[in-house]
Amino acid sequence: MSGGLLVAGTTSDAGKSVVTAGICRWLVRQGVKVAPFKAQNMSLNSFVTREGAEIGRAQAMQAQACRVEPTALMNPVLLKPGGEQSSQVVLLGKPVGELSARGYHGGRQQQLLGTVLDCLAELRGTYDAVICEGAGSPAEINLRRTDIVNMGIARNAGLPVLVVGDIDRGGVFASFFGTVALLSPEDQALVAGFLVNKFRGDVSLLEPGLDMLHGLTGRRAYGVLPFRHGLGIDEEDGLRVSLRGTVRESAVSPPLGEDVLRVAVCAIPLMSNFTDVDALAAEPGVVVRFVDRAEELADADLVVVPGTRGTVRALEWLRERGLAEAIARRAAEGRPVLGICGGFQILGEHIEDEVESRAGSVDGLGLLPVRVRFAREKTLTRPVGEALGEPVEGYEIHHGVARVGGGEPFLDGCRVGQTWGTHWHGSLESDGFRRAFLREVAAAAGRRFVPAPDTSFAALREEQLDRLGDLIEQHADTDALWRLIESGAPQGLPFIPPGAPA
Repeated sequence: MSGGLLVAGTTSDAGKSVVTAGICRWLVRQGVKVAPFKAQNMSLNSFVTREGAEIGRAQAMQAQACRVEPTALMNPVLLKPGGEQSSQVVLLGKPVGELSARGYHGGRQQQLLGTVLDCLAELRGTYDAVICEGAGSPAEINLRRTDIVNMGIARNAGLPVLVVGDIDRGGVFASFFGTVALLSPEDQALVAGFLVNKFRGDVSLLEPGLDMLHGLTGRRAYGVLPFRHGLGIDEEDGLRVSLRGTVRESAVSPPLGEDVLRVAVCAIPLMSNFTDVDALAAEPGVVVRFVDRAEELADADLVVVPGTRGTVRALEWLRERGLAEAIARRAAEGRPVLGICGGFQILGEHIEDEVESRAGSVDGLGLLPVRVRFAREKTLTRPVGEALGEPVEGYEIHHGVARVGGGEPFLDGCRVGQTWGTHWHGSLESDGFRRAFLREVAAAAGRRFVPAPDTSFAALREEQLDRLGDLIEQHADTDALWRLIESGAPQGLPFIPPGAPA
């Protein structure tokens, strides 16, 4: 078997990433050697593989669903937005430059098609099946000519296409029909059918619509996945201006101690790897929320300044909103503050940036004795170490090089009182260290909070991936999916007018 499938979507956030992960976990439980693939990903949530390559975190999680090590082959092109108009292009795990959207879609994207196809071919030569994820919608007719992630990759690699639609948003039937009807005859021939995501209620009420859709398009539904709370993998959305009010889902279990612990994450511009706080949200009794107003820090027991693709811009934003002053006041009062990567740089004394923002010399918040100079070469490593008497693993993704001039050592950074800073992403996923850190935070905050002694973040991740596999196994037509992956799109699928414009 050397099968493949492209999971496309009617929109961004339709559920492509989770469906891909679910199909991967279902297949691996059937004894299939499977790998994920996303030709081009736009995300500020990224991960470092063991060979030192940067890829999207969603593909790293999908690799975990496959029970294989993630590699650069699984996400050959990663775009990291630096604003509304430009992105850093990461090719095979290494940054190769900054491009405007016009410059990328105007020619560079098509030049990468050969590299993308080579990576997919190498994976297909190694694994029994490769489950590919598209991006946005395959019916972006303005971008079809240069597309390398949706129908462009499907056409060149002969992949059948499954279109996922989020029925919770409404309009799913029109979205399914319109997606097919805006594709060329050659592209339509590869679209095998549909998968409904996030359905609530009695499926029998949906079936007449699915039958009508089949009659209109000649394409069947491969399943209806029910809505489930708390399911998902690491998010890709890298351009949210603010996540204020968004609360990370916490464990259902009540706190072990008498108090909960409140964590406020500053929703800074171009926030990256905000998935770092998922490990905190997994702890019973820890409530994590994103904030963008100074007054929202008042009742927080811990404030986190997360990573960012725009350190200087985020620093200016914190000052404009009064958050910088509120954070400094907290630090002076001995109330816990944690800076991660770009957030760590912001907490330092001075930033010299001729690379990311080209702002030159900028004063930081001065809460940690750290001076940062931005280097053109990006640091991409998987460090291991110890902190608070516990082993810690993490990964680093940054241009800023920190020179620490004092304080107590903390991972590769430092702490002064209850202000902590490190470049290490993912450190809070180390269970013993996370518990030790939360005990320090609770003591400093005066909270009678006790971390659970048995929370395993890795086990929770595995449980989540198994639940995604269960969704596919229980609510999709897996026999039909298997045939699709193994044999390709059915022959003789009808053309739905009008098709793509000339």
